[in-house]
Amino acid sequence: MAREHSTVTLSEIARAGFQDLADARDSLAELADRLEQPIGPLLGGLAMAADPDAALHRVRRLSEQHRDVLAAIDFDDFERLCVLVGASPALGDFFTRHPSRLPEILRRGGAVVPAEEARTELLRAVVDATGETLVAEAGWIALRTRYRELLAQLVLFDLFQGRAGNAEDVFEDVAESLSGLAAAAIDASLQVARATLVAGTSGPPIASERLEAVRLGIVAMGKCGAEELNVVSDVDVIFVVESADAEALDDDRLIRVGTRLASEVMRGIHDPSLEPPLWQLDANLRPEGRHGPLVRTLGSMRSYYDRWAKAWEFQALLKARPLAGDLGLAAQFVAATRDAVWASSSREDFVGSVQRMRERVTEHIADDELEVQLKLGPGGLRDIEFSVQLLQLVHGQYDESLHRAGTLPALRALVDGGYIARSDGECLASDYRFLRVLEHRLQLRDLRRTAIMPTEEQELRVLARATGLATSAEQLHARWTARKREVRQLHLKIFYAPLLSAVAALPEEELVLGSDAARARLASVGFRDPDGAMRHMAALTRGTSRRAMIQRNLMPVLLQWLSDGTDPDFGLLAFRRVSEANRETPWYLRLLRDGTEAAERLTRVLANSRYAAELLESIPEAVAWLERDALLQPMQLQVLFDEMRAIASRRAGIDSAAGALRAVHRREVLRLTMGRLVGVIDDDAVSAGLDAAHTALLDALLLALRGGTAPYGSTTGSPAAGGAPVPIELALIGMGRYGGRELGFASDIDLIAVFRAPAHIASDRAAREATRLVSELRRAVADPRFPVDLDFDLRPEGKNGPLVRSLDAYRAYYDRWSVTWEAQALLRARPVAGDAQLGLDFAALADEIRYPEQFDEGRVREVRRIKARVESERLPRGADPKRHLKLGPGGISDVEWLVQLLQLRSGAKHDSLRTVSTVAALEAARAEELLAAEDVDHLLDSWRFASSVRSALKLWTGRSSDSLPAGWSDLAGIAGVLGLSRTHTSELEERWFAVSRRARAVFEREFFGYTEDPRFPLR
Repeated sequence: MAREHSTVTLSEIARAGFQDLADARDSLAELADRLEQPIGPLLGGLAMAADPDAALHRVRRLSEQHRDVLAAIDFDDFERLCVLVGASPALGDFFTRHPSRLPEILRRGGAVVPAEEARTELLRAVVDATGETLVAEAGWIALRTRYRELLAQLVLFDLFQGRAGNAEDVFEDVAESLSGLAAAAIDASLQVARATLVAGTSGPPIASERLEAVRLGIVAMGKCGAEELNVVSDVDVIFVVESADAEALDDDRLIRVGTRLASEVMRGIHDPSLEPPLWQLDANLRPEGRHGPLVRTLGSMRSYYDRWAKAWEFQALLKARPLAGDLGLAAQFVAATRDAVWASSSREDFVGSVQRMRERVTEHIADDELEVQLKLGPGGLRDIEFSVQLLQLVHGQYDESLHRAGTLPALRALVDGGYIARSDGECLASDYRFLRVLEHRLQLRDLRRTAIMPTEEQELRVLARATGLATSAEQLHARWTARKREVRQLHLKIFYAPLLSAVAALPEEELVLGSDAARARLASVGFRDPDGAMRHMAALTRGTSRRAMIQRNLMPVLLQWLSDGTDPDFGLLAFRRVSEANRETPWYLRLLRDGTEAAERLTRVLANSRYAAELLESIPEAVAWLERDALLQPMQLQVLFDEMRAIASRRAGIDSAAGALRAVHRREVLRLTMGRLVGVIDDDAVSAGLDAAHTALLDALLLALRGGTAPYGSTTGSPAAGGAPVPIELALIGMGRYGGRELGFASDIDLIAVFRAPAHIASDRAAREATRLVSELRRAVADPRFPVDLDFDLRPEGKNGPLVRSLDAYRAYYDRWSVTWEAQALLRARPVAGDAQLGLDFAALADEIRYPEQFDEGRVREVRRIKARVESERLPRGADPKRHLKLGPGGISDVEWLVQLLQLRSGAKHDSLRTVSTVAALEAARAEELLAAEDVDHLLDSWRFASSVRSALKLWTGRSSDSLPAGWSDLAGIAGVLGLSRTHTSELEERWFAVSRRARAVFEREFFGYTEDPRFPLR
């Protein structure tokens, strides 16, 4: 024997597939001595294992603890043992604990376990020699042991079919057998549960006659319901109870006893025990989920599904079938829900509910796992199942042939019904089997639920050997990658491409879908006007031109991306308009076809923002920016200054110059809009970009107005009416959010104007010229295609005061007449355009007013009085104060008034408070310890969130609004702009109520000096 040991070289061991060569050689020698067998045949058997190292380790343990069992098997059985424990070390560990049936299983060579045989075997296993049913843990151990022995029999069959290259061919038989095993295990657990409750070993005993009066129907859901169960998978169930004897049990006692019985069934399957649990028996798909009662009567079930169930709950019932217990009662439940299942796609928000159901599964997946997820990742099983189920639900209300629970039977029915091209259906079915075989082998190894593909070469090599799907790690990875790619492409094609056949009648298409079915398909993915969508698709794809062909190829994926947006109908209409506007540009379709990110970004912009879509229609060539992030960044102020001043200097008249300058301004606002929607820039970058665009426009228009151009509308004081131009200086002072460089898309452009004239110019003549220039500026900036309004209402005396004043007039006014609110308004005054020195001089004057040396309590009370008046008078009639982002409690106004009061009181003492920025002033207040750090955080949270929502509302609707909408559509629109989930709009509201409540508490304490405003309770 020793001589034969020496003939086995490390090279031979390596060729057998071992990794730890030295340890394998020693272990082989030890095993051969213990079994008194030659090494060669042992090595040959182990070489058949997917993981020879793991197989050798388990065989050694068996030989150490149960030498007689191994001695009773021949070399064919030994090969089967190696194949079994090499693919499933966990089953090797099981047979080390329970070896008695191992020789019998190996001799049979593996076989499919019919459902009735499994039920008979497992029910027999939980009965003792006297015919009494085992109770509690004794029953559980017997059940779990026999289950795993039957599982090993099935697994052995599957593995050897895989070695012959047939793993995909037998997948359905294996999955069906696993589903039958699960049903048998639950029936056996139910038998143990009844005996346990009668014996009273898990609580107060229940009389056998009372227990016999309980009919418990167990309904399978999910993969078990579809008879396509995994090796280890949650078995989803619903428990239904009825009384077999109304006199023995009233409804309350029926529910109590039924709940104890169902709970005991679940314990028998998955509670900790000396023999590990089988899998999770999961009842969370029941009505109301884990918060609802574990069992319900059939009447209660019917009532719930008639009155309260959501669309996704009917989708979950798609795979329901009677599983165990009282099969007649379970069948009654399934029959009672069938009509509602197939009518569910007609329910309101059907698509949204399906999407939310899908998101619930995927939202907790770690980013580093997404690409290695067999089930949930792109091109995974979920893509196939989602496509099949959604097509079933859309068309199943009209076509009973689609009423299939299993994914593969349903896929075949969809092909036979003409809903999926035959070649596509066959590819998708093959891909599904391939991925499921991988999933089975991954779970088989440790008998635990997993769908994560390994990334290590050794683990991939083991998986390749276990499946028979590849001969090496590299080949398996390449084939899996190719399958993923194919699944993803088919997922898009089979769901969207048939729509094109309906609207374009393409002769080369294998499949033509009727128009009614096409409308149903469009409605199911979120289009509210399917007829309109079909017209737009027809206009884009009909014909034989190269353009039409490219559009046809692009349309499936574009439809999916559009349906992911908040308003796919408007998005498709806008896409058609943009495409038609770019009809003559050769790069447009090439960009969409070859620049995938650009195309996806375009659909995101169009389906989520009317504001952006309308702007893009006026500048359709801006689509090209979507290809590169750098083109979506805001332009620097000096660059815009130079461009606009150059334009103004080249134009012959003010109208020509103004039109060209407005076009540049509109272009830059569109750049910012698109950049924000696709997530390239944030709100701070938007503020900087809008400030640069507005400032450059105003400066360039002033330059054009004062450049000696021809008359352009005004006569009084104009060069045409009175001779030579009046040489005055004019400066524009930004106010409000514009002055603070904190603009959003919904912000006004607040300004005041100041002039200064030489001594020899009469003041009234200079004032007329300044007024003329400002009036003409307002006219020149007005854009019929993109309104830009200049608001001068923050000037002294408001709308009743002169439009423009001289610097001396401002000084005189502030010295004699200024009221507190006017000093407060100057806190954000900043020179923005016109004569730079005059602007600086005005800022110096403003400093004297806005940062007084003393701000006594009388003036503080005046600020508080004005704020209280604003709250009571300026809120729009009928508006909900809690939803008003600007004037409501804790809104923008609260934050800004508190900051401004701090600046008025302490700006003279603290240079850091002398800033036009609300955010900078709050940070200064934190640094100077004028406000607690936590309070500053609360104020900033509310101010920033309200500002973001106001901007998002403008982008979504194209209109400015200061109130958080209550309707789902507008809330979803805001979420879409902000990159949040549109399926969790309540979280948007809850966030606003939370941040505004905290900000209001700070405001009440720091501004008014008390802890709670009775009009706006903090709780």
